[in-house]
Formats: sequence, C-alpha cells, structure tokens
Amino acid sequence: MLPTFAHKFIFGVHVVWPSPKVNPYYAEDKAMSVTATKRPTGLQMPAESPFSLLLRVIFIGLFDVGAVWFIYNCVSRGFIQLAVVLSIIAVVMNLIFLLPQAYPFRWMAIGLAFLILFVIYPILFTIYVAFTNYGDGHFLTKEQAIPIIERETYLPQGGVSYSWTAYKSEAGNYALWLVDADGKTFLAKPGEPIVEAQPGVNGIGEADARGIPTGIEGYQRLNTLIAASDKELPNIKFGLEGGANVQIRSPNEAAQLAQRFKYDAATDTVVDQSNGDVYTNVRGTFTTKDGKTISPGFREWIGIENYVEFATSPALSGPLVQIMVWNFIFPAVSVVSTFSLGLAIAVMFNDKNFPLKKLIRSLLLIPYTIPGLITILIWRGMLNPEFGVVNRTLENWFGWAPPWTIEPLWAQIAILLVNLWLGYPYFMLITSGALQSISADLYEAAIVDGASPWQRFRSITLPLLLVAVGPLLVASYVYNFNNFNLIYLFIGGGPPIVGAATQAGHTDILLSYVYKLAFETGGRGVQYGYASAISIIVFFIVGAITLAQFRFTNMWEEVSENV
Repeated sequence: MLPTFAHKFIFGVHVVWPSPKVNPYYAEDKAMSVTATKRPTGLQMPAESPFSLLLRVIFIGLFDVGAVWFIYNCVSRGFIQLAVVLSIIAVVMNLIFLLPQAYPFRWMAIGLAFLILFVIYPILFTIYVAFTNYGDGHFLTKEQAIPIIERETYLPQGGVSYSWTAYKSEAGNYALWLVDADGKTFLAKPGEPIVEAQPGVNGIGEADARGIPTGIEGYQRLNTLIAASDKELPNIKFGLEGGANVQIRSPNEAAQLAQRFKYDAATDTVVDQSNGDVYTNVRGTFTTKDGKTISPGFREWIGIENYVEFATSPALSGPLVQIMVWNFIFPAVSVVSTFSLGLAIAVMFNDKNFPLKKLIRSLLLIPYTIPGLITILIWRGMLNPEFGVVNRTLENWFGWAPPWTIEPLWAQIAILLVNLWLGYPYFMLITSGALQSISADLYEAAIVDGASPWQRFRSITLPLLLVAVGPLLVASYVYNFNNFNLIYLFIGGGPPIVGAATQAGHTDILLSYVYKLAFETGGRGVQYGYASAISIIVFFIVGAITLAQFRFTNMWEEVSENV
C-alpha cells in the first residue's frame, strides 16, 4: 500500500508528513518531509546600476524644481486649489520614484499624475464652483480685488489740477512738467518733493513755443500720443509718498488725487471717502443700501443659492422648463425615428430576393462614414432659409419653404431630421446583424399557424430583436440627451427664446445652455457658478438614466434566458 500524506500550511510554509491514521506502516516514523517555499510578496525592484540611479535622481530633481515654480506662481496669483493639487501630485511622484516599495507604480506614474490634474481636479473644482458666485464681475479672489478697489482715486475739494507733459529717462524713470491754472510751473518726480521750476535753469531745457521745456537733464520728452497711451503713467504717484503727490487723471490733466475707497477688515465694509457712503459685502460685491456697487467683485462661497435660483428664479424658470422638456423630447424622438428607419431598411434588405441589395446598402451607409461635424455643417447650409438648396427647390416647386432656423417648431423638426440622417445607419447595421440570429424555423412555424407578416413582426421579430438591441436603445438615448455637437453647430441652440434673461434658445438642451452660461457673454454675462450647478444636475439626470439602463439591460437578459 502506498503511503498517504497529510498537508498543511504553517506560517506560509508547506509541511508534508505521513498520515498515521491512514497508513499504519508509517505510524512510528517521526520524520517529516518539509518543503518550505516562501510565497511571493509582489514585484521586487531589480538591481539598479549607478547610472540608472543618477538619471532617476536628476529626473526627480528637475521635476521638483518645475513643481515648486508652478506651485509658487499658483499661490502668488491666488490659485490655491490648483497649488494644493500640484503639491499632491509632486509628493506622489516623489514617493513613487524614490521608494523601492512603490516600484510597480512607476510605469503608470505619468498617467496617474495626468488623471489627477485633468480629470479628478476639474470634477472637484466644478463641484466647488457650483457653490460660489464665480463669473462675470467675480473672477478675482477677495485678496486680489481689494487692492484694485483701494487703488481708485478722486479729486478732493481744494485739490489742485495741472496740465502735464511727461519725460522719461533711459533707465525707465518718469518726470512730469506741471502747469497749474495760474500759469505756475512745477517739476515732479516719484519719491521727491514737487518743486517750482523754470525752463532754462537747473538742468531744465529751454521752453518751446508753448512754454514747455524741450528736455530735462537725464530725461527725454515723450510725444503726446505716446505719453497718453502709456499704461504705467496713471499708476505712478509723483511727489513724496504720504505727502502731497500728483497722479495723471486724463490725457490732459494731472491732479492732487486722494484715495477714494478704504477697506475696513473688522466690519468687512468699504468707505467711499469722497461722500461717506458705506459699502457692505453682498455675495462678493460691495453694495450700498441704495444699490450702488463697486467693481470688481470677488469670488465668494454662496452655498446652494445657484441651485435655489435654478429652481425658483422667474427669469430663469421659464426658459429652463422649455429647455428641459425639449431635452427629454429630443432624444426620445431621435431614438424612435432612427431605430424605426434603420429597422425598416434592415427588414427590407433581409429579403434574399431584394435586387441590388449590396449596392444600395453600401450607399445607405455613406452618412455613417462621413464625420458628423462635416455632415452637420452641410445640412446647415442646405437648410439655410435664403441660400439653401432645399429651400430654393421647395420654393420653385411649391412656392413656399419652411423657415427652418427662424420658427421654433421648424427648427426642432430640422434638428430631428438631421439627427435621423446621422443615426439611422447605426441602427440599420446592428438590426441587420440581429435579424440574422433569429431562427427561420420560428417564421416557418408562424406561417403554418396562419400568422400574417405584421403578426410575425410583432410577435417574433420585434421581441427577439429587443433582446439584442434594447440596451443600445437606452445608450442611444443617453448619448442624444447630451448631443452638444448637433445642437450647437446647427443653429447654436436658436432661435432665441423671447424674453429670456439668459441666452436660451428653443433648440437648446441643458448641455448647450450650460455652455452658453459659462463661455458666452451676453445677457447676464458668463456665470461659471450657475453653469457648474446645472452641470451637476445634468450629471444626476444622466446617472439616473444610466441606472435605468442597467435595470433595463438585466430585464432583457432575463428575457433572453427565457426565449
């Protein structure tokens, strides 16, 4: 009798010994046969040459220098979120390339960095922006906006104004020749007292016909047009800092200006020193009680106000209701029409005796082979009310042609027709393949039972076809729900909805509407915060449709099992 053995893993070691209960001949044998093999713990870093180590260290060093430079610039410009993301990427890259345990991740390190920077970060930033007032008038941070506000000046009561002429040295320093209302002349330089001066003395050149020095020692006189277009001059204070100083107010006037707005951090208010008005912070804009505002505003967290505005604003609810209704109708009609036409052609060509079947089928696939972008632009030209070949032909034949891009109903019909042209070849292909999988025996049995062609189609063809293409119909609906290219390229979502407070059109879907809010000026200007809020709502809508698709897919899988 051959011996049998007992097997066991003890602390990762494979131990084998004879089983005395099964084989008595080996009952007294105390020796055990032990085979100890350590299980692999993962990929191990191979031995690295000094040259490879040097290259790795140089690569990490250069990467860190570039990362520090980018992070510093982001922080200095107020892009704190981006600086945090870049810091995380820098730390992850250093850990991956410096720790031996992270060796298996090196092949995917670059892809991981781009995933964080261009996928995860934009998603998180969109969520953050949806809860802010980010948009026209609120692009800057509060720290960036307040210095700009405090930079504004005014001419106080008793302030002196002058006509001015600018001079510039080779080092880029400026000087002004000032003439007041009484004809007195002064020389002003930044950081130096404003002194009364006369042409022809103390390094000042002789006066020209208008009494202006032709030059000043170390400085060259600037042409009037050049001086007026110089963007640096209005920001320079001539004279002693904190004392009497002069700033350029217009191309013809310089004056002893004073700071107009002063920010009080304790109360988060701005005081207008010219008239005493107090501006309080209202959603990132300093506003008085009577509605006056200061520009620029700044980004600020406003909670769910964008979502509340989406649901309750009378100015927005009108176009939004129309857009959302159309957004559900458009993909539904598109799926039904493209599937119906594609299936009809596939059933027709499923007849073995159909003449020239291969040639005609190849011609019908042409719309599928041409890029959709080109097809949409061609259709836009063909349906042009004034110059389009379709309208000219209809006018010649019937004396009338539909106003495709002017009337809302005809614009929607035009969108559906173009989408029908773009989509039917797809369903023609997949239904043609699905029809081949249906057994001919089923049809023969139905014919024997006296079923009509319509009964055979309704009771055999369509149910079995939906087993294969049902999930694709739901996927097509989801695709058309966000079919931005067709909506925007055809007529830009138009014609516009009359009375809408935003750029909303009768053929807009939510995605094209969000794009207009975010990137096109007009109406209330670009509104990144509001657009981000709508995009999140669209995400949940599409997510709900996708979940329904999964349930729909499971349902048809159950049907397939029962067929």
